Amino acid sequence: MMPSFVPTSGAGSAGASTVLPFGADRAADAMPPVLSLEGLTVGSDAVDLVIDASLTVAPGETLCLVGESGCGKSLTCLAAMGLLAEPVRRKAGRIRFLGRDLGELDERDLRQMRGRDMTMIFQDPVASLNPVQRVGWQVAEALVIHEGLSSKVAARRAVELVDKVGIADPEARAGAFPHQLSGGMCQRVMIAMALACRPRLIVSDEATTALDVTTQAQILTLMRRLQEETGTAMIFVTHDLSVVAEIADRVAVMYSGRIVETGSVDDIFDHPSHPYTQGLMDCRLHALSATDGRLAAIGGTVPRPSARPLGCAFRTRCPRASQRCAITPDLRPIGSSQRVACHFPGRAQ
Repeated sequence: MMPSFVPTSGAGSAGASTVLPFGADRAADAMPPVLSLEGLTVGSDAVDLVIDASLTVAPGETLCLVGESGCGKSLTCLAAMGLLAEPVRRKAGRIRFLGRDLGELDERDLRQMRGRDMTMIFQDPVASLNPVQRVGWQVAEALVIHEGLSSKVAARRAVELVDKVGIADPEARAGAFPHQLSGGMCQRVMIAMALACRPRLIVSDEATTALDVTTQAQILTLMRRLQEETGTAMIFVTHDLSVVAEIADRVAVMYSGRIVETGSVDDIFDHPSHPYTQGLMDCRLHALSATDGRLAAIGGTVPRPSARPLGCAFRTRCPRASQRCAITPDLRPIGSSQRVACHFPGRAQ
């Protein structure tokens, strides 16, 4: 019996869709990194919002992007997905996905990649889902478009995916509209949509921020388990350091549009080297970060992109700032896996 959410006409007819040969032989192109950004600069004619960002993410790896609001985390991910909208655009640098330069592809090619080979989970699942389509069909649609499945087969697969992400009574829930589900269920539906075509990369933009602590923990466990099963690479954007500790393999810290430190999750938590990273760690709600009963804080605010100080953008908030900080520091290696953009890395003596 065909599930009740399957459209009876229009999109979803049987037959194979036309898809790019890109990604067809996934064994052949399974070479790390899945995604690499090289000197990425994003902005408008008036201002740069992301500056000279370089990072990579390998198969099966979770890279967490952390930093205060307005540091450029989400914009970096939108650029990687080819989702920038005028007047914001990629001004410099290269984005490579599975070895291919995305700058060489037109919008039609990018649309066929998105949803199949690379997917994005947004912060507000209710706003991201179509309110007038049943959630099962929203999961099935990618299978029809990118895998060429018939509506009937895609619908059965959609119910299986809804079940896989831990939603009880999956067939009934697949026939529901988004407003009939809780926020946690909607987020699980978004994960099911993201996993439908077994993508090589998932970008999660603050996907657990609006959820309660219990649901957040369940979602993080689910995403980690499914990632281990599929070998998917993941970029996870968050400002919640407890989430970073739970899910990250590597961490990239952003401040005012620049990546200021990268390293393994153990490097960043145990040996933060940039003063900004140290400030973030000291602000955690932890007994060791409190002094005289007061929680540590980073004074000041992130500068507006149009009003960054000369040189290191953190210099106006940094306790170690000197005249040398008027020169922008390069992201340099320290140790075997850590890189930091600071003239005076390490803990102050």
